[in-house]
Amino acid sequence: MSRPTLYIAITNHGFGHAVRAASVAAKIQELNPEILLIITTTAPRWLLESYITGDFIYRTRAFDVGVVQADSLNMDLNLTLEKLREIKKKQNSLIASEVNFIKQNRVDLILADIPPLVAPIAKAAGIPCWMMSNFGWDFIYRDWGGEFAEIADWIGECFGKCDRLFRLPLHEPMSAFPNREDVGLTGGTPRYSEDKIRAILGIKTPPETTALMTFGGLGLAAIPYQNLQQFPDWQFITFDGDAPDLPNLIKVKELAAAKTLPVLLRPVDIMPVCGRLISKPGYSTFATALRLEIPMISLTREGFAEAAVLLAGLQNYAEHQIITEAEFFEGNWEFLRKPLNPPRLSDKLDKYGTESIAQAIVDFGF
Repeated sequence: MSRPTLYIAITNHGFGHAVRAASVAAKIQELNPEILLIITTTAPRWLLESYITGDFIYRTRAFDVGVVQADSLNMDLNLTLEKLREIKKKQNSLIASEVNFIKQNRVDLILADIPPLVAPIAKAAGIPCWMMSNFGWDFIYRDWGGEFAEIADWIGECFGKCDRLFRLPLHEPMSAFPNREDVGLTGGTPRYSEDKIRAILGIKTPPETTALMTFGGLGLAAIPYQNLQQFPDWQFITFDGDAPDLPNLIKVKELAAAKTLPVLLRPVDIMPVCGRLISKPGYSTFATALRLEIPMISLTREGFAEAAVLLAGLQNYAEHQIITEAEFFEGNWEFLRKPLNPPRLSDKLDKYGTESIAQAIVDFGF
């Protein structure tokens, strides 16, 4: 008898979608190791393996574009539109070839985060498609207007074929989806104690003067690292492989490359020792910080509709500061000397979205 098989498709954009989908996949594997995972994405295998410790089948395919970006803030809308049109034009052949793969591999259920074309693929294959996200790509593209309106309509039609949406916190309405089910925050869980992280990285500063800078898988060009010299009593930590050598900057990637780290560290592992997370609007970073209750300093992000939703959520639920690009790139980082703003709401968000999505899949009845 063949194993129960779950096909997970992850959007072709940055690392955030891959992190939250991989967190769910890891929990599924923990709850029922019999379920065979096929993970279809262009996200690097090492990233998935940093969350999923068991075996999975890795299939490199892209069914969407997301946004073509030079880094985590700078977008190329013309090239994005061109690539979206290519996918729309080729959709029939993309659907046909993937249906063939899905049938050959006896897939029972699809979970997507959140390539639109996967819902029509599932319909054509005759199996259910569940999705998870806090936004749909139609929401992002419609905001750009003009020629993106037609693309947004097409994507909305695709999402209309989704059987069940797990709608994450910090969300837009996602009205294209016929069946929406609200769940809690998703994300990974730290693997090590705070004492172990401090020992591994040699951190001696207290949390209030320890800051992790993380800007997603694409990073940021031209971070003004020279400003760190004005805060000699602080400890800064970065995953940026191109960061300069500074006495108060720990470069995690450099330590990993030099094999001086005994363990693989992810942002979620380091966050608990930090009293500040400096970042840009991104669901996975925000959700992980909210799950761990780490204060956040976030840049704004113009031209990406999800950012306003995320920043409103940050103000509602976290100790925070919101800074402009000018304050970050051109200022002297005086924001670090200012007190954090308290959350506007006393309510806390549900922190167990990863677990509830995984449990729903295990309960599917393969």
